[in-house]
Amino acid sequence: MNKAELAQTIASKVGVSKKEAEEMVASFVKIVTSALQNGDTVNIAGFGAFSARTRAGRIGVNPQNPSEKIQIPSVVVPKFKAGKGLKDALKKPKSE
Repeated sequence: MNKAELAQTIASKVGVSKKEAEEMVASFVKIVTSALQNGDTVNIAGFGAFSARTRAGRIGVNPQNPSEKIQIPSVVVPKFKAGKGLKDALKKPKSE
């Protein structure tokens, strides 16, 4: 499911226009991104938690010259930890 399909699904379930649903999705993405940039965590009960963590720097190998070592700097990366509700929903068999 891509962003447009998500907006369409939200629009049909909530009963708003597709444009309003697209704005909701865009706002959600902006809010989560902004919170992570500020070092905050976004917790959605039953779904999961978005956070940012620092991946440590390390020494790697230059793929064009394997004998040359290069320093890979530390970087901040997004992380998502699934909540109990989401995990349980995925464990249950699909009822048809």
